[in-house]
Amino acid sequence: MLESRGQSLLGYRLGLRQQVELTLILARHNISQALAADMCGVSQPTVSRIWRRMVPLLTHVLAMSGISLSQAVAQGSLLLVDGTPIPTGNRPAAGRQVEKANYSGKHHAQCLNVQVAATTDATLVAVSDPVPGSRHDSAALSLCGWDTILTGADWIADTAYTAHGALTPIKKTPGRDRLEWEKDFNRAVSSTRAAIEHTIATLKKWKILSTGYRHRLAELPSIITLITKLELYRTGW
Repeated sequence: MLESRGQSLLGYRLGLRQQVELTLILARHNISQALAADMCGVSQPTVSRIWRRMVPLLTHVLAMSGISLSQAVAQGSLLLVDGTPIPTGNRPAAGRQVEKANYSGKHHAQCLNVQVAATTDATLVAVSDPVPGSRHDSAALSLCGWDTILTGADWIADTAYTAHGALTPIKKTPGRDRLEWEKDFNRAVSSTRAAIEHTIATLKKWKILSTGYRHRLAELPSIITLITKLELYRTGW
């Protein structure tokens, strides 16, 4: 496939398998490229070139893994949706406007926000493209385009998504305590929603999404796509 695009893997010090392993290690453990270079006996620029070459290649290979969110909705699946931050660290070189847009007051950190969809048995369905970390989950759902896809679907989320038609816990009415049936309902919703927390925790085992993304922000959507495809492949979608 690479030869058809005018590229070849011949002549590299690391073979194809080693390049794949190196790319997965970088994503899984989020180690520095300099450390990875020392581990493999190559230079840091070589690791950087391998990383940028292998991410789109692996994504292409895994293109048939999983189904889209719209397909899951069309199948009538009950979905769970929640947002999660992808920490990016401070990036002063990106400019004050980018820093302001990506600062999350909730998490007190520079980050981007992604929406995650899963089934009630904690099986990952889809991960959205990232949006600025300063945006509330409700706004993030609209920015990534999922609000349109989920219109009319059966899905459960927290109270941040009430305006989008999700089944959410009942908010406390000012001036009175919750009724017993409301408490029972909220417990049932919270128990069901626990699955999406497990899904996000499993996704964040890819440390590049949880311990501080250090590459170019423009490349983050492709990294998220790759990790999503890897997780879908692992679970057999």
